[in-house]
Amino acid sequence: MREILIVGGGYAGFYTAWGLQKKLRRGEARVTVVDPRPYMTYQPFLPEVAAGSVEARHAVVSLRRHLSRTRLIAGTVTGIRAADRTVTVRPVRGDAYELRYDILVVTAGAVTRTFPIPGLAQQAIGLKHVEEAVAIRDRLMTAFDQAASLPPGPERRKLLTVTFVGGGFSGVEGFGELLSLATAMLKAYPELTLDDLSFHLVEARGRILPEVSDNPGAWVVRHLERRGAHVHLNTQLLSAEDGHVVLSDGQEYDSTLIVWTAGNASNPVVHNHTDLPVDERGLLLVRADLRVGTESELVPDVWAAGDDASVPDLASPVPGARTVPNAQHAVRQGRLLARNLVADLRGKPVRTYRHSSLGVVATLGLGRGIFQYKGIVIKGFPAWLMHRGYHVLAVPSWERKIRVLAVWLTAVLTGRDLVSLASVQHPRDAFVTGELTQVPGAGRTKERSTP
Repeated sequence: MREILIVGGGYAGFYTAWGLQKKLRRGEARVTVVDPRPYMTYQPFLPEVAAGSVEARHAVVSLRRHLSRTRLIAGTVTGIRAADRTVTVRPVRGDAYELRYDILVVTAGAVTRTFPIPGLAQQAIGLKHVEEAVAIRDRLMTAFDQAASLPPGPERRKLLTVTFVGGGFSGVEGFGELLSLATAMLKAYPELTLDDLSFHLVEARGRILPEVSDNPGAWVVRHLERRGAHVHLNTQLLSAEDGHVVLSDGQEYDSTLIVWTAGNASNPVVHNHTDLPVDERGLLLVRADLRVGTESELVPDVWAAGDDASVPDLASPVPGARTVPNAQHAVRQGRLLARNLVADLRGKPVRTYRHSSLGVVATLGLGRGIFQYKGIVIKGFPAWLMHRGYHVLAVPSWERKIRVLAVWLTAVLTGRDLVSLASVQHPRDAFVTGELTQVPGAGRTKERSTP
């Protein structure tokens, strides 16, 4: 049996393994997926996880449940050597070791791009993983609880000030959803008013949402500002030390919650720890059939797809264009990659990747959205319904579709669930506190008498 090794269990890796599991004959090949997480994150749901519109567990797909005939290794690939067909695996527990393969699939995905900004590493949080989305929601709700007990002033203002850095889809959707959540929470906090909230979206370029054209992008800016947000274009974050935000446009303010969504960078294992060919951005050079290499020089038995692969965009009229790193391409490349691998194993011809965009759709908060397909632009509630309809169909497995849809339908009847569970991030605090209140030698805790 040939050994097919898939590096990364994200979009492209999951769909490749899922497709292989369905298409391979018994004994034809063994598939192994190496990923440190036991699930694939459906990233388009992360803004709604941050807003409490989707349960965190429903935004992830269990690898073991859906890849039941695939060997799963909980670890990270730290080095790839195509010359001797081995990778270095660092498991979650234990020492690193070498793993051999016959066919390699690199779908390691991208990582969050950061810059050496003072205070950024200590204060900011990303929005790429479900744990981050949950923490963002809990931090905002905890800030509301704390601010409600304080008099108006700088400390209350800091608690209710939120800063998003990055105006791409992830940043704008997360910003809009969190602004919608904060506005809705005011009804439960009579001590607070809309004037206490301060939401800032910082973007280094002169526009947000580069995937849409200029006019829809400008409309989104106006829409957010009408809701009380501050959108800083052509502006960079200079410092975030101790939560004190300094912007290049001269503004300074204190912010308790800083969310960094300023784009992605190539995966370090692809950029720095492999002998595979990469381009100037550190992405793998990939042919249109998803084999690694160039038209003149092919790397035998190595394939790639997703955010860490530079794939020719055959559907683009621009010569030399490459596919953009988004979910649409990663999912479709993963599906094609599974078909091509099976075809190659059986000596059949493989197909090239060609996918025309289905349009772009973004949520801007509960009941608000924007959709664009070529010259067609839809705004507001209809676009929001399109966003929800598309993603409930796109999330893998019927089990996840039903769970997400059930939460949405329940929310229509019962409203938002405004409960913070920030304490789950420190689960031993209650236990330690209880230990400290015990009577020495008594074997039981003190009982408080009520007057």
